[in-house]
Amino acid sequence: MDLFDYAQKKLLEEEGPLAFRMRPETIEEFAGQEHLVAPGRLLHSALKADNPFSAIFYGPPGTGKTTLARIIAASSKSVFVQIDATGAGVGELRKVLQEAEDRLKFYSQKTILFIDEIHRFNKAQQDVLLPAVERGVVVLIGATTENPYFAVNPPLLSRTRVLSFYPLKPENLNKVLERALSDTRRGLGKLQIDIDPEAKEHWIRLCAGDARFLLNALEMAVRLTPPGPDGKIHIGLDAAAAAVQQAPLLYDRKGDQHYDVISAFIKSMRGSDPDAVLHWLARMIKAGEDPRFIARRIVIHAAEDVGMADPLALVVAEAAARGVEQIGMPEGRLLLAEAAVYVACAPKSNSICQGIGAALRDLEKGGVGEVPKHLRGTGYGGAKKLGSGDGYLYPHDYPGNYVRQQYLPDPLQGRRYYQPSDSGREKQIKARLESLRKQET
Repeated sequence: MDLFDYAQKKLLEEEGPLAFRMRPETIEEFAGQEHLVAPGRLLHSALKADNPFSAIFYGPPGTGKTTLARIIAASSKSVFVQIDATGAGVGELRKVLQEAEDRLKFYSQKTILFIDEIHRFNKAQQDVLLPAVERGVVVLIGATTENPYFAVNPPLLSRTRVLSFYPLKPENLNKVLERALSDTRRGLGKLQIDIDPEAKEHWIRLCAGDARFLLNALEMAVRLTPPGPDGKIHIGLDAAAAAVQQAPLLYDRKGDQHYDVISAFIKSMRGSDPDAVLHWLARMIKAGEDPRFIARRIVIHAAEDVGMADPLALVVAEAAARGVEQIGMPEGRLLLAEAAVYVACAPKSNSICQGIGAALRDLEKGGVGEVPKHLRGTGYGGAKKLGSGDGYLYPHDYPGNYVRQQYLPDPLQGRRYYQPSDSGREKQIKARLESLRKQET
């Protein structure tokens, strides 16, 4: 082992895991969760005022819950105590709370109690916390990956604020990566490391917003990659994939693969092949495609290629789009899959697309005429003097709530924009329209 190898080994192995070493120490270093920590936001203001409050940090792993709790503690005059709900019992919890009460009584010093995996505490353990939180003996910060409205007792929940943490965005992850590569004290800044953009993109796709996963991948790649003749550690796509034991997925969110895969996804829905739909959907999800983009495409397809053959397809697609916004990923993949499969299996009709297209083309030609007088608005003074509304027949005054009258402008009389197909529910619509038109003759 040469001197460089020894220095590399010492840097990586003797100073603890990279993800642990690179935990931000100040709010300025913290990446992501701007809705909480940006200037003027709730936690940023609380930190600056040294006014911590009890809260439940809820979100997926690697999004900064523990780190932010430590930053709050470091910026406060309070004592920071951390326990893990997976191993702490009621006895240990009572001891911690008694020490906190003594600290407050004799030294006027508050305690920030951070409980990781708080959802693993049973009801009795959570109830032990209530008096201390209620009286302000401790400022409780609980971290959980489970929905706190199901996993935390309502009495404890009512004494805290639930703060949602979200997967880190690509720009946040890039910031974490660059800081680890440049930091000479805690990171890998003392090493000469060159990483291909494709390798970084591969990790960012796979980590699903988890900064810990990203840093572990970087550390493993550096461990596995010997320096070249120039002393640099070069990490390409193969080395990046080897570090996480997962082959790279051919998908460029800004290039051909992005457009080719979404095209295949849409055409598979149009072609009523749910198996192909799930394949292309899985490929996009795995590659880290924006789920909102996928949801929008499903909504558009529901109107464009299913349309009136099954109007419920649009309802399902829109519900999935809203749900993805509310719950995010990875659970959102279930909503996307359900909507995509529903749309794929639905009967197809492009009559709406054809109809609105034909109507717009007529407008482009010009000469479409005025609004017939009997259809004009009457909700303003002088309307009657102008003859607006004269002769209008109110359909509900007639049998079947239908009466024949002119609705199109004069030059467009007889135009048929909507041509219902014989597919799905539209067959019934077609029959009804034909029945109504027979009454006109």
